[in-house]
Amino acid sequence: MLAETHFQVSSNDLEIILATVRARTMSDAGKRLGIDGSTVFRAIQRLEKGLGQQLFARSRNGSHPTELALKLAQHAERIEMELEGARTAVQQSQDGLVSGLVRLTTTDTVLHGLVFPMLADLAAAQPLLQFELTTGNDLTSLAKRDADIALRVTRQPPHYLIGKHLGQIRFALFGPRPDKMPGVDTSNLALCNWVAPDDALPDHSSVVWRRREYPSVMPRHKVNSMLSVTTAIASGLGIGLIPLFLAQHRDDLVQLSDPIDECETQLWLLTHVESRQIPRVSTVYAYLADHLSLT
Repeated sequence: MLAETHFQVSSNDLEIILATVRARTMSDAGKRLGIDGSTVFRAIQRLEKGLGQQLFARSRNGSHPTELALKLAQHAERIEMELEGARTAVQQSQDGLVSGLVRLTTTDTVLHGLVFPMLADLAAAQPLLQFELTTGNDLTSLAKRDADIALRVTRQPPHYLIGKHLGQIRFALFGPRPDKMPGVDTSNLALCNWVAPDDALPDHSSVVWRRREYPSVMPRHKVNSMLSVTTAIASGLGIGLIPLFLAQHRDDLVQLSDPIDECETQLWLLTHVESRQIPRVSTVYAYLADHLSLT
């Protein structure tokens, strides 16, 4: 490919490259930018012709960035951060308040069990902030910059993110109050009805432990989150493993075992290095780091 003479990359060009790197498809990049995917395709074609180099390798699985595209995306991210800083400087008031939208992603279990109970105080302290809260079990949204902050249950957070270890998440076996499950002998747990995560979480520590300790048990009820496991148990549908932080303030659950070391995992607060420099993000990050507690 031959480069056009005196071809110059504009800030708009860099924005399109960055969106395509993050989205991995030109169609999704268009959605991020509010334009049609074909417009992105034509823009990339124009850039490649002007630069005389390929920016993305096309395949059925999407558009894979070349080394040049990744380098240009890094420049685009720095411009993005500078613009964010300028907008914040304009919006930030003199009384220590920050404004803008902060996007947080986590699991529904952590969102309902830990974030919602303490978010009202932060919202009151920072009335100009807006929050977008999404749930899921992976870090794709944070990696693609669809989120600013993530709260994740993991023993090994990704190396490309910075974060703080907020504590250990411990599990124990729980059942409902006796009046919710009358006549059930919890001294023989293998004969009880069990509630467990479904096949969307096949490697969950509670699933691995149950299969090893009670190989003959086939859970009667399967649900798609630990929050749903907790609710189902409290409703009298059976017994199961749930995090201690979900059960500590409930009187409709009975703990049937000591904490199980093999099920223990960690809670991490994660973000990108660059995002920590944005006042609205750093404000929420610092608040969560200081106030979110597993005890």
